[in-house]
Amino acid sequence: MDEMEEELKCPVCGSFFREPIILPCSHNICLACARNILVQTPDAESPQSSRASGSGVSDYDYLDLDKMSLYSEADSGYGSYGGFVSAPTTPCQKSPNGVRVFPPAVPQPPPQHHLLQQPGSLPPIPRNSCITCPQCHRSLILDDRGLRGFPKNRVLEGVVDRYQQSKAAALKCQLCEKSPKEATVMCEQCDVFYCDPCRLRCHPPRGPLAKHRLVPPAQGRISRRASPRKISTCTEHELENLSMYCVQCKMPVCYQCLEEGKHGTHEVKALGAMWKLHKGQLSQALNGLSDRATEAKEFLVQLRNMVQHIQENGVEFEACLVAQCDALIDALNRRKAQLLARVNKEHEHKLKVVRDQISHCTVKLRQTTGLMEYCLEVIKENDPSGFLQISDALIRRVHMTESQWGKGTLTPRMNSDFDLTLDSGPLLQTIHQLDFVQMKVPAAPMLQLEECCTQNNSATLSWKQPPLSTIAVDGYILELDDGNGGQFREVYVGTETICTVDGLHFNSTYRSRVKAFNGSGVGQYSKTLIMQTSEIAWFTFDPASAHPDIMFSNDNLTVTCNSYDDRVVMGNSAFSRGVHYWEMTVDRYDNHPDPAFGVARADVLKDVMLGKDDKAWAMYVDNNRSWFMHNNSHTNRTDGGISKGATIGVLLDFTRGLLIFLINDEQQGPVAFEALEGVYYPAISLNRNVQVTLHTGLPIPDFYTPGEADPTGSVC
Repeated sequence: MDEMEEELKCPVCGSFFREPIILPCSHNICLACARNILVQTPDAESPQSSRASGSGVSDYDYLDLDKMSLYSEADSGYGSYGGFVSAPTTPCQKSPNGVRVFPPAVPQPPPQHHLLQQPGSLPPIPRNSCITCPQCHRSLILDDRGLRGFPKNRVLEGVVDRYQQSKAAALKCQLCEKSPKEATVMCEQCDVFYCDPCRLRCHPPRGPLAKHRLVPPAQGRISRRASPRKISTCTEHELENLSMYCVQCKMPVCYQCLEEGKHGTHEVKALGAMWKLHKGQLSQALNGLSDRATEAKEFLVQLRNMVQHIQENGVEFEACLVAQCDALIDALNRRKAQLLARVNKEHEHKLKVVRDQISHCTVKLRQTTGLMEYCLEVIKENDPSGFLQISDALIRRVHMTESQWGKGTLTPRMNSDFDLTLDSGPLLQTIHQLDFVQMKVPAAPMLQLEECCTQNNSATLSWKQPPLSTIAVDGYILELDDGNGGQFREVYVGTETICTVDGLHFNSTYRSRVKAFNGSGVGQYSKTLIMQTSEIAWFTFDPASAHPDIMFSNDNLTVTCNSYDDRVVMGNSAFSRGVHYWEMTVDRYDNHPDPAFGVARADVLKDVMLGKDDKAWAMYVDNNRSWFMHNNSHTNRTDGGISKGATIGVLLDFTRGLLIFLINDEQQGPVAFEALEGVYYPAISLNRNVQVTLHTGLPIPDFYTPGEADPTGSVC
């Protein structure tokens, strides 16, 4: 509750709010304080002329004018109080809360003296009176209603009353300026607690005050708690109760406002429904702010622990340094003082940074906690209209305060470690060059999970050094296993912090890790990241490895040739494990050529039919029959050819080492080749009479049942 006290004090007088009113900018001020900071502007001086006269406006006024904006009548009630103007040139003072305020043009009595007035008996407000908010410094001219045009913040008044009752074991006089004495009576009409001297001075038993009823303080406290909730009335129509809520103006309104006033065409909703809605919104906003406050408390504990660690590490470091220096010859002692001074400077610098951050975070947490407690007390109020008058402002403040605990706010600004080690190896004649050198290996890198991904049979990994690490890094070593639970192997060594590894197995799970190194050695490994490659292969034809006569289209999925001789083109993905299936459709087939389909090594001949050398395994087919061919050996002639629109399928199964061909979804001949091991690329050969389109990412045909995977499968 102590943190909330700042929320309950007037920015002008620095005391608890008394009869607070709500300014159009959503800030609160005591009614008496508002009267005391009123400034009367000359009738002849308009807001425009006031700003135009450079000699009559201070630099502070110009700053305020730059922040102001003119509002229409639909803007949260600003228009009903007149246009915005700058405050006349008056000296600026500070309230007990440190907020700058504009004093009245003429001396005014203290804020407490208004308590002697009967309700509604305040003197009339002079014409063209201007009031400036002491918090946001916005100014406005009052209309004929004067301060009565501002709504009273009954919710805040109730919270202040409860807070004071909970804090005061013995009721204190509310008019004592210093060291309040214990109250002896309470006036039920003035609603004020008096000690005997203040009662005789401020509440004499004569005149209109003679009819006031004075009761003991304890009875007055009970009557305060038992007082019924006041009925909210409209500031425009004082005889009408507030019954609806204007959504556009965001304020409670009465029935007469809807019938005759400016809210007649606005959207309105039931007061009770909006009360519950805004309470829910404030509660929801408080949940997020509460999480930030909890994080802040944990962060403060972390910072306080860092202070202890820095102190312990500093003491340990000093002891080590002294021991090394004392072991050296006398010449080293002259250097020892300089080194100790440097360590102490680093020590104090770290402590100063952390303590400054503790102080800053403590202040911000206190403000946050105070706002939370105040909001919770506001939620307890049962006054719908009064709550809705301040709910929007509170919700904005809660969101704004939550945003201040954004990313980076709860991160230590200093590392508690001393990343310095004394090197005692230099020779005696180089003592004058003795200095700290970095002898620690780098910390373990942090994998940036949001940037790590797999695509097809490639994996991209990204990493960085810990944010508080100051140790130099010469490079990084990235390691992956074989995708089958085997040993790690180095796949990259260099200074980059991102790497893409190609040529991995499809449908495999890889473990990856990275470590940093410098001149002192190799650091620890990062956490191990497990990555899964694509289950089904997606690939295209590869222009980079194809014969120059091959022509590509359709995003490298369709190929033909500009030569009458057979030319080879391969896919851009290699296979060495798993079961894979892809198809090619014949888009054009003229003069009965015999294209070949199959798989090949990376160094296959590109200017002969696929299967002529020992680097390819293929099926070549014409319009009537097909043959299997490897190393220019033709086998298994099978009836059945192709034509335009035909589909040729290739099934490669590394679990059994088999290669099978299909034509129009039917197996063509027996198993074409067996005992296949190693790395193979999809490949075809064709001439200018043939055009085919590749289809990948296909499921295994239904007729085929893959065998068990070989646990010792090779690695590409």
